[in-house]
Amino acid sequence: MSVYKIHILNIDVSAITEHELLERFHQGVLFTPNLDHLVRLQKDKEFYRDYRRADWIVCDSRILLLCSKLLRKSFPEAVPGSGFFHVYCDYHKDDANCRIFLLGSKENTANLAMEKINSRLGRNIVVDALSPSMGFDQNEDECRLIVERIKRSGANVVLVGVGSPKQEKWIMKWKDQMPNVKTWMALGATIDFESGLSHRPPMIWRRLCMEWFYRFLHDPRRLFRRYFIDDMKFFWYFFKQLIGVYKDPFAK
Repeated sequence: MSVYKIHILNIDVSAITEHELLERFHQGVLFTPNLDHLVRLQKDKEFYRDYRRADWIVCDSRILLLCSKLLRKSFPEAVPGSGFFHVYCDYHKDDANCRIFLLGSKENTANLAMEKINSRLGRNIVVDALSPSMGFDQNEDECRLIVERIKRSGANVVLVGVGSPKQEKWIMKWKDQMPNVKTWMALGATIDFESGLSHRPPMIWRRLCMEWFYRFLHDPRRLFRRYFIDDMKFFWYFFKQLIGVYKDPFAK
């Protein structure tokens, strides 16, 4: 049974619940768009091209969920990537064929996340972890070393959490060199959360669709431009979609 897709600006996003995704996501590439992604998709052709190649595109944002209520059909729920990976590990706790590699975050954080996940689940579901250098994606030699390490690990699931659009572009550029990896996830700060060094906003902030503001309060200098300038463009683009005048900048 196919998954219903909702067209948001210039991508199609699956209308799916977390439970349905757990049951159906056995392989492929998973991207989880938020407002920042959707704005970037209006100006970054490479990012747009990589998004179009993803197998699973799932609503990450509660704000996007609310906006979808104005469309003919809406998302049943938001599926934040950080929360999804946690339950994904729980779901595959006893699946010996699920072997995960963590790629991302700052030095030693990925290893700490691996230790915590494996300790919580009582088995080594995460087989290896690596925190690459800041500009690793521009270093072909480092990328090849990462590819070889993933191959040696025996992993068939790889989570890349190095921020967008770097993580999505890296997956699409290098995944074909690792044919034994069947499942790819681009999930931002997930490794930080799993390590315990960072925490998701409290539930009340999530229910109020104010996760973004909670994060802003904790890192205003870095996030001001993103949340209050760049991401605001989404609402203009979405308004144009609602009144039928939006045009995909990359449409042929």
